[in-house]
Amino acid sequence: MSARLGCIMLVHSALERAAQVARFWAAAGSPVVIHVDARVPRAGYQHLTDALKDLPQVRFCRRYRCEWGTWSLVAAMQAASTDLLRDFPDVAHIYAASGACLPLRPIAELAQWLGRHPGTDFIESVNVADVNWTKGGLSEERFAFYFPVAFKRHKWLFDRLVDLQRRLGVRRELPEPLEPHIGSQWWCLTRETLSAILDDPSRKTYERYFRSTWIPDESYFQTLARLYAHRIESRSLTLGKFDHQGRPHVFYDDHLQLLRRSNCFVARKIWPGAERLYRHFLAPQEGALSQAEPQPSRIDRHFARATLQRVRGRPGLYMASRFPVKDRENGKTAEPYSVFQGFTEVFEDFEGWLAAVANCRVHGHLFAPHKAEFAGRGKVFAGGLSDNATLRDYNPRAFLTNLLWATRGERQCFQFGPADTTGLRHDLLWFMATDSNAQISVITGAWAVPLSRADGDMGAIRREAARLQRIETEMLEILRSPWVRARVRIWTLAEFLENPGEPLHTLFDEIAPHQQARLIRIPELVDLSDFGGFLQELRNRGMQPVLMGDFPMNPPRPDRIKV
Repeated sequence: MSARLGCIMLVHSALERAAQVARFWAAAGSPVVIHVDARVPRAGYQHLTDALKDLPQVRFCRRYRCEWGTWSLVAAMQAASTDLLRDFPDVAHIYAASGACLPLRPIAELAQWLGRHPGTDFIESVNVADVNWTKGGLSEERFAFYFPVAFKRHKWLFDRLVDLQRRLGVRRELPEPLEPHIGSQWWCLTRETLSAILDDPSRKTYERYFRSTWIPDESYFQTLARLYAHRIESRSLTLGKFDHQGRPHVFYDDHLQLLRRSNCFVARKIWPGAERLYRHFLAPQEGALSQAEPQPSRIDRHFARATLQRVRGRPGLYMASRFPVKDRENGKTAEPYSVFQGFTEVFEDFEGWLAAVANCRVHGHLFAPHKAEFAGRGKVFAGGLSDNATLRDYNPRAFLTNLLWATRGERQCFQFGPADTTGLRHDLLWFMATDSNAQISVITGAWAVPLSRADGDMGAIRREAARLQRIETEMLEILRSPWVRARVRIWTLAEFLENPGEPLHTLFDEIAPHQQARLIRIPELVDLSDFGGFLQELRNRGMQPVLMGDFPMNPPRPDRIKV
């Protein structure tokens, strides 16, 4: 059995869309009373009334100048409800909607569904003590304080009045026997409940109180319904989603399938330009009426994910529109990556070997002073990144995060060491050391190997060795900090050369954990036969090389490294 359903509609903009929706309700036999905001120009109001004058079931009520969060919205709903109840005595349920609401199913299905729930009021009505969704710190205070000015027009004065009342300890008494409840202003009430609210002998007392509360359209009917309703289902039949700041999500054409999947009867807020949505949902429906229950939970996860993404962002994505607070990012980088220090100095063609055995992208020194050494030494890499050092050094963190974002799904490896660009080295190392996606492997003192084979003045070489050792010492302090979140492994050069195969196996298993083949080929070590003598020469010239470990004067060169 279906109950005759009436609709009150609050309209303040997009009058053409409101006319379409009102005609849809009326075509289904539902009377509609429209309240048009008094701020709408007379010409626009006249155009709307002319567009609907052929429909005897569509009426217009007294107009109020409506402002968000003020009593005017309740007055508008009261006026429309009074006219609807007076002019259409056979209406059993009254549905409150806005001009931005769009029916998603035939009105006959909604009327039939309400007929299966006789005497039930559908209004979100939650005790204010149990509410956890209110934004701005005004839940119980909205009933205890006075709010004589509109928030949106007088924000500064509004806030000052709230502060003053907090200091003075203002507390208003709620009229007996009311208990404050709040919820969505878009309800569907039975004729009996709505009539009892409008005809209440204490209506003037209640109105005097609610006129000075904040956002009374979310509390007046929600509180009074608790006095008169025989049975309340505390939910709105209008699908509306809100973000983390309490603002409503706007539905566009690309939300069509989501809205259909919800099986809800009405949705808001619909973008006035969503031509596809209006055309689809306001088209005449053929076939038997569906008895499907509304299922807003079917699409909840999509909006929860959208809200989470808006609040936290995506790992490794730094948008110009919303830079996150430093060190509170939702993941500094988008993908795991590996940083090597000292490996290219110890092994012949380490980059080519690693790219071949681990099936990953291996770069040189991305932060070398002269340019970014991309894999293959191209001038431009993924994401339009240039190898130009000046462009890179303008924001080296963004350079790294952009590179990792643009290559998601492919492991990136690069070299980093004390000879890299001085101005950004420590800052960038702190960034990587505190990044849980980073894997940093260091052979300390390996920077001395190229120096041992360099030609030139030994005094200049000694000074360069001392400089690099000082820099690497500072870098090691960062990597050993308690704030480190990266996976860090550090070997002295002497320790590493005792059995190079073991650490290479460990690194290979971390970089390519799903590789079926075992690591069977180790890269060729550089010739270190004279390295011990070079270190002794540094000592003889007054420098103490300590980061290499206990390196022998004449190290044995293994014919074959253990694998």
